[in-house]
Parts: sequence; C-alpha cells; structure tokens
Amino acid sequence: MEQLLQTVLTWVCTVGVKILISLCIVFITFKMINTLCKRLKTILIKKFEMDKTLTNTLSYVASIALKGLVLLCLVGYLGIETSGISAVIASLGVCAGLAVNGTLSNLAGGVMILMTRPFSVGDYISAQGCEGVVENIYICNTKIITVDNKTIYLPNSALSTGTIVNFSERPTRRLDLEFSIAGNDPSLVRAILLDVCDAREKVLKDPAPFARVSDYGAGNGVKMSLRVWCNTTDYWDVYFDLLEKTQSAFEAKGIVIPFNQLDVHVKDETK
Repeated sequence: MEQLLQTVLTWVCTVGVKILISLCIVFITFKMINTLCKRLKTILIKKFEMDKTLTNTLSYVASIALKGLVLLCLVGYLGIETSGISAVIASLGVCAGLAVNGTLSNLAGGVMILMTRPFSVGDYISAQGCEGVVENIYICNTKIITVDNKTIYLPNSALSTGTIVNFSERPTRRLDLEFSIAGNDPSLVRAILLDVCDAREKVLKDPAPFARVSDYGAGNGVKMSLRVWCNTTDYWDVYFDLLEKTQSAFEAKGIVIPFNQLDVHVKDETK
C-alpha cells in the first residue's frame, strides 16, 4: 500500500503538475487567441476597410490554426510521443476524408465563393430556390435570412456550381409594370403614367420612364407596359407606390381597367 501511495504521489508531483499547467495554458492562451482574433477583425474592417465576409473567414481560420498549434506544443510538453499520434491522425484523416466527401465539396465550394465573390454579406440573393439576405458565409455553408425571418443554410458546393441571382450588386434596378385598359386612348393613358412617375421622387429621371402599348389582350383590352428605374434599395417602395398612385390617377381620369367577366345565359326549356 505504501508503495502504491508513493507511486501515485510521484505521478501527481510530476505528470499531474504538467497536466494542471497544460490546462491553465490552454485556458489562458485560448482566451488570448479569441481576443486577438476579434481585435484583428476589427482593425482589418475599420482601419484597412477590408470586406466583412473575408475578415470573418480569416479570423476563424487563424483562431483554429493558433489553437491547434498550442495543443501540438502541449503534447510535446507532456512527453507524449508525437510520431505515433501523427500516424493515427493520418489514418483518421483518410477515413474522415472518405466519410465526409460531401463536406469536402462544400469546403472547396466555400473557397471558390470567397475567391470569385459572387455575393457578399448583406446582399439579397436568390439561389437553389431560396431568397434572402446573406448573413454570413461559412467554410461549408452560407447562412441567409428570408424576408419572413427564416434562417436557411445553403451548401457551398451547390452555390458554387449553381445559378445565383444577386439583387444587391448593382446600385440601380428596373421595375416593370403592366396595365390593361379598355376603351381608352392609349396616348392619354401613357401621359397619365408618365405624370405619375414624374411626381415620384424615388423614380430616377435618367434613364427616363418608358410607357408604351405592348400587347393586345384577348378580351382584356390593350396592355400598356411601364418601365422605370430606381435605386436598388428603393425597389419595393417604388413598386407599391406606383401601383397605388396609378390606380388613383386612373379613377380620377375615368380610365377603365377591364376585368375578366363571365356572362351566364339561362335557357328556358318550357317555351
């Protein structure tokens, strides 16, 4: 029993102390690395005006690399043979690579997105049947927030090879509206539409608004197309504003908007 207690005491005084010191080093260095990466990200964004997407990714990768380096140094400090660990890690790496083939594709897709930059954090995009604002771009997936506040994670492999519509990349957008008129002078309707556009401050004057007859509807009168340009951030405000103001202007001028009608004829079989 005395020999066992002496062995335990010797282990505590040697290996136990090293483990305790290692845990303290891990706690302190990890806190320092997290603080350092946060400050580095702030400096890159504010002082060097780097893109937020790129700084988030660089900060995350730097944090993982520094923490891995600390753990590797502590393994040698504890006296653990690193050659055997390297062989085990290599074997696990091969197995993990076969198991996470899809994840590696997403990883490669994330690298391609960061290099080609089809969108950035804060852009409104449509991809893979989903639409929303890009909140963050991670290594394996991209997080977007929909207009009804749902969170969607899109795999980067699909994003990097699929079609992406970026609504925020250009500063201006064109808004297309179509109106049906019946029994009215098209030139009068065109003048009304252009007057409504001139009264709207958010409708750009260059390029100028365009209004012309575009089609003859089957039973729905003449179709008039209206095309205006506006700032990308004002798109939906201009859309709803034009619909409301156009209806009011049509009613004031007596312009008739045809609607589909169904005529029912009742046949009297008794006559």
